[in-house]
Amino acid sequence: MKRGKKQKPFFSIITPVKNGEKSIKKTLLSLNNQSFKNFEHIIIDGDSKDKTKNIIKKFKNKRTIFISSKDKGIYDGINKGIKIARGKFIGTLNSGDTYTSDGLKIVNKYFSKNKLDFIFGSVKKGEIKYGFKPLKIFWSFNFYPAHSSGFFISRIAQNIIGFYDPKFKCSSDYDLFYKMIVKYKMKGTSTKKDEIIGNFELGGYSQQITLIEHIIEETKIRLNNKQNIFIVFSIFILRIIKNFYKLNLIKYFKKK
Repeated sequence: MKRGKKQKPFFSIITPVKNGEKSIKKTLLSLNNQSFKNFEHIIIDGDSKDKTKNIIKKFKNKRTIFISSKDKGIYDGINKGIKIARGKFIGTLNSGDTYTSDGLKIVNKYFSKNKLDFIFGSVKKGEIKYGFKPLKIFWSFNFYPAHSSGFFISRIAQNIIGFYDPKFKCSSDYDLFYKMIVKYKMKGTSTKKDEIIGNFELGGYSQQITLIEHIIEETKIRLNNKQNIFIVFSIFILRIIKNFYKLNLIKYFKKK
């Protein structure tokens, strides 16, 4: 009797981590507690020097694919996960972030009932972050107020777009979103406000980057994607002015 082929999972969830002993456990627990079970969990460890590897090995199960090797940053780690992902749809869950127990079940419902390339799920960071306004991407990268932990993309769409560009250290996801929405005009939606996919915590790499560094990188992404140069630099100047105004207000109130 021939052995049947191993069924491919519906989701591939990729978790990049390095020295995350204080945060990785709750991420692993949230995946173990999913009501929807048809997924694989790809953990890409950047050769951690703390107890991260031991914690991962403790929670490892039949859905876990664990790789540990030196990488060139978070997006390089995610790309390694994408290369081996077998699922029909791909999600990224950073160390410290979590899914709600029905998170994958909600996303499965949207993908199963609609022909979609991507989904932005509602997430919680104190308050609920939700919604999706694709046209806003032309002048603001705040076109969706959620977080990458709520983002899911079909493997077919991911293959068309390609990998995350590692030269963008804190905003490579925005580069991918820009290509996805503007260049390839892919079809997506967001979940309802009360359909919360997950929770994310502050303190990730993007939170360690200054606002001016974010603005510069976002400008490079726009130029890299051949957006009108006049519009790009107009947005850049307006954001710099707005930022200086905010800084002056902060200094003013500190003196009071």
